[in-house]
Amino acid sequence: MAMAAALMAGALRRGRAGVGGASEMALRRLVSTLIIAEHEGGLVKPSSLSALAAAEAIAKENKVSLLLGGSGPTLHKAAQHAASSHPLVNEVLVADSDVFAHPLAEPWAELLRSVQQKGGYSHVIASSTSFGKNLLPRAAALLDVSPVTDVTAISEPRVFVRPIYAGNALCTVRYTGESPCMMSIRSTSFSLATESMSETKVAPITQVDLSFLSEASSRKSSWVNLTSQDTERPDLANARVVVTGGRGLKSAENFKLLEQLAEKLGAAVGATRAAVDAGYVPNELQVGQTGKIVAPELYIAFGVSGAIQHLAGMRDSKYIVAVNKDADAPIFQVADYGIVGDLFQVLEELLEKIPDKK
Repeated sequence: MAMAAALMAGALRRGRAGVGGASEMALRRLVSTLIIAEHEGGLVKPSSLSALAAAEAIAKENKVSLLLGGSGPTLHKAAQHAASSHPLVNEVLVADSDVFAHPLAEPWAELLRSVQQKGGYSHVIASSTSFGKNLLPRAAALLDVSPVTDVTAISEPRVFVRPIYAGNALCTVRYTGESPCMMSIRSTSFSLATESMSETKVAPITQVDLSFLSEASSRKSSWVNLTSQDTERPDLANARVVVTGGRGLKSAENFKLLEQLAEKLGAAVGATRAAVDAGYVPNELQVGQTGKIVAPELYIAFGVSGAIQHLAGMRDSKYIVAVNKDADAPIFQVADYGIVGDLFQVLEELLEKIPDKK
């Protein structure tokens, strides 16, 4: 009797595994993904191209549509770029209206709901940029689903890895809700294969029907202005080299030394929240859990103590160099190279010995 029970239990386990495997295979075959793509200067932003890598991780046979919004010639130029950006792209959807010229979440959420209801996508992906973080919860509420945020790895079409406790732990979550499965991804965790980018394929471009737009949604918020620094330095989120300053720099004037070093290295400038709160630099340069997530090839930190919230935004960097007078600073626990000393002396020597960028 015991042997028969054991055999039956084994058969049931194998049956469940078989059903699970079959359902997983069926799910992969039915996958279709909508990517909310951001663009600037007639090009799709690298963070949105990283979302294509996430879509490919969900399923190799994924049917991907890119959604672009805005107005004017730069939108259509970006659409052309999107159409030839990756062979995985099946269609580029263009919402051409002044309503979408600025990243206002309310009209964009209505746009996303309308496109999803017509397309019936199994997945919706946005990058974890300020725009993606603003849009996704509103659109998810309209569609009555729960989004999965800050995804760093995809195990199965509905199984994801995301950081918790300021990046000190990783958790694996399974989405069990209704379609679509909406997620935001950390673009630094996904990169497209270069061989895929070399393949030539141009996807069709389709205009989105905007008859759903209501005046009520456009009145909920309005665009006032954009304040940003004009600089030739690379974008912080996508730079190969980042030099970051903390409270140890002591003043906005001293941050100019960091900017000089960045000019020589062709690097982007970052800052800790303490430096931003002290008014040394604008908050668009903040790196960390509540700022930008970066993963450059080289990250140099001057006067950065290494708070958990800051480490969450840069610990995926390939090489980390830390300069701090406190030998017990937490930043040294994640640094590949560390210099214990006066950061101003180190900066002065670096500025003397590193030639100007040609």
